[in-house]
Amino acid sequence: MRIPVILNVKSGSAEEAREQVESSDTFEVHAVEPQAIASTIRDVVGAGARRVLVSGGDGTIATAAAALLDTPAELAILPGGTLNHFARDLGVSTEPAEALELAVKGECRGVDVGVVNGHVFLNTSSVGAYVRFVRIRERLEGRFGYRVASTIAAFRIMFQWRLIAVELEVEGQPRVYRTPLVFIGVGERELQAPTLVKRVPDGQRGLHVLVVRGRSRARLLAIALAAVARGVDAVARTPELDTFLVDRCRINVRRPTMVALDGEIESMRTTLEYELRRDALHVVCPPKELEPQRDAKSA
Repeated sequence: MRIPVILNVKSGSAEEAREQVESSDTFEVHAVEPQAIASTIRDVVGAGARRVLVSGGDGTIATAAAALLDTPAELAILPGGTLNHFARDLGVSTEPAEALELAVKGECRGVDVGVVNGHVFLNTSSVGAYVRFVRIRERLEGRFGYRVASTIAAFRIMFQWRLIAVELEVEGQPRVYRTPLVFIGVGERELQAPTLVKRVPDGQRGLHVLVVRGRSRARLLAIALAAVARGVDAVARTPELDTFLVDRCRINVRRPTMVALDGEIESMRTTLEYELRRDALHVVCPPKELEPQRDAKSA
């Protein structure tokens, strides 16, 4: 059976990816609109596909992962986004020829994913300032490009800082904050340029929760810049930043809110139930060196 390839036609690399896969008899191409990705994956898995190759960026891969999560089918990745965080973290090459060779010959292993209120995320989720950052960036990206739009958006939210009331339950203990940002990453994370949410290599497993506590815009900007320059460890012990590494947590906000998931925005109800699902996704990726990993605490 040929490997079905799901191509997101809205991806900037769709045409290049299509040329690559159509040059081989190994693949069966399904070029679809973003809203048809999940249903197409369910159809090909239902027809017997054991491995599905998905081309696109982190949002596309997250959509595919959600459709594959409760199936035995394997996910292979042809990176086609701007940043490709998930693929890079797993060691999947962004060179199409190498990624396609891996998709055909590579082995599969279990990968942790995050879930909030039934929505899957592979990299990061956040509430607060980052959601506004994404929405501003999306409005500007067509005019200025991704990186310039990101810079402009970052400065705008710094000067239009909003605090939200949040109750965070970790290890059964409620913690109340007025904060501009709650950030949750799959696996141990650090705030480090240029990506700001890079996964720590061989870091601990769990959901890495970071909550900004301070209210002074100048002080928070200084903390953010310190984190960018030196990583979370440089600021984690300050009173302005709380960090936790857990398997699950609950966030209560006062009204329905917008939540960022791998750069996409979803509207959710006031209680956000986060959990880590260990080894829940079967992903084709290069072999990983067998090293012991420290685990997060279960809350």
